[in-house]
Amino acid sequence: MKRSTYVQQDATGLAKLVREKQVSAEELVRIALQQVADLNPKLNAVVRIYEASALAEAKALTNLHRPFAGVPILIKDISQKLKGERITCGSMLMANQIAQQDSHFVNRLQAAGFIIIGHTNTPEFGLRNISENKLYGATRNPYHLDYSPGGSSGGAAASVVAGIVPIAGASDGGGSIRIPASFTGLIGLKPTRGRTPVGPGIGRQWHGAAIDFGLTRTVRDTAMFFDALAVMQPEAAFQAPELTTTMYKIALDPPQNQYRIAFTTESPVGTVVDEEAVTAVHHLVRYLEMQGHMVEETQIPFDGIQLMKNYYLMNCGEMASDLLYIEEMIGRKATIEELDIVTWVLSQVGLNISAVDFTRSLAYWDDIAAQMTLFHEKYDLLITPTTASAAPKVGELMQTKEEADSLCRKLALANVDQRQLVYDMFLPSLTYTPFTQFANLTGQPAISLPTHQTNNGLPLGVQIVAPKGREDILFELATDIEQSSLWVGTTTIDGN
Repeated sequence: MKRSTYVQQDATGLAKLVREKQVSAEELVRIALQQVADLNPKLNAVVRIYEASALAEAKALTNLHRPFAGVPILIKDISQKLKGERITCGSMLMANQIAQQDSHFVNRLQAAGFIIIGHTNTPEFGLRNISENKLYGATRNPYHLDYSPGGSSGGAAASVVAGIVPIAGASDGGGSIRIPASFTGLIGLKPTRGRTPVGPGIGRQWHGAAIDFGLTRTVRDTAMFFDALAVMQPEAAFQAPELTTTMYKIALDPPQNQYRIAFTTESPVGTVVDEEAVTAVHHLVRYLEMQGHMVEETQIPFDGIQLMKNYYLMNCGEMASDLLYIEEMIGRKATIEELDIVTWVLSQVGLNISAVDFTRSLAYWDDIAAQMTLFHEKYDLLITPTTASAAPKVGELMQTKEEADSLCRKLALANVDQRQLVYDMFLPSLTYTPFTQFANLTGQPAISLPTHQTNNGLPLGVQIVAPKGREDILFELATDIEQSSLWVGTTTIDGN
């Protein structure tokens, strides 16, 4: 197979060629590895490659009738553990940690026939909406190398857009699939909480805010990937409603239902929304109106600032706990020099959060979920910008040494409001991405679709949010939109 043919195919198409024996799994893996060698030096999307094991697995492949048999895939360097290989979470502190077992997510990928060729870059512990860290450096956007592909699944996004692999494993705890999808012109689905459990042992990631899925270029790939990963895992902390049909069937032959659709372009936290993002939403809702849907402008029915403060409180508690666990594992205390300033601040503030406050914070999540349930009694779907603007430049959202030192000094003050300090620390990045976090806290499915390109040529996605368990509606609309003139999703962009 020519490399030009490989990069034009989606994963479903490549699997079909393997099944029909028009190409071998080994050939696909070799092309993917060559793509890494040629493109990764400028993108810094892939942090580790498993060439020998991937080629051996490809050569030994015999069952060609699995949905993604022989298709190369990259997985994210957080939670997506491959036994015997490093899992660093983008942190210097974890640089030499070896996974003792495969994650459930990896098991599902392998059962579907994927061949794992490596791990992708991510910010330290997935705490940023860009993919920059001290251990591996910054990942760059194939559309324009001066810009970020977003985070925390930025390495995954850059790998798919560049044509290294047609699908990459990703995760989303506050928008970490949808944000890179918006910034790179991909499809980014966050399924319903509990739909794609990642255990064993870590089924309560961020108390259900975080899920594992992937980034794709086509709706049919997203649907097939969803069907392969959606499973009832008995030991998981959260369970999703049982599916009554496959999403691939809906993607191939979508029903023509009429929906009540609400939309807003106002930032939930009162920050600025770029006119390009507003335009993207207005173009989509006009199209949906023309298709016969009832569309109405509204407001998000909750206090977005309070929601974010509760979200950050969870981040603080989780990071404090995680850092203590890592220190026990490595047998020493972590130093500020080997950690991202965001990690350090969250972990230190987390040590001062009471169990009462943490519990009350989680109760607020449930209040928001209840409000959204009432909202969806009136509206089937909610549309927002995925991100408030196109991608930031590389380095733009990283604190300077002076800013990091200032944060540490303020943190040491006896009378400082530590939680406000955390909010202010995140505000520059939150300004880019204020729309995604609420679906993580409520557990709802949400998808980012590539329907807009800015005047300077950068992608910008639109987000559609459905009630819990209703991914079918998202796939129905995504299929329709993919076939319309609105669709600007690219085949591949290699950064040249």
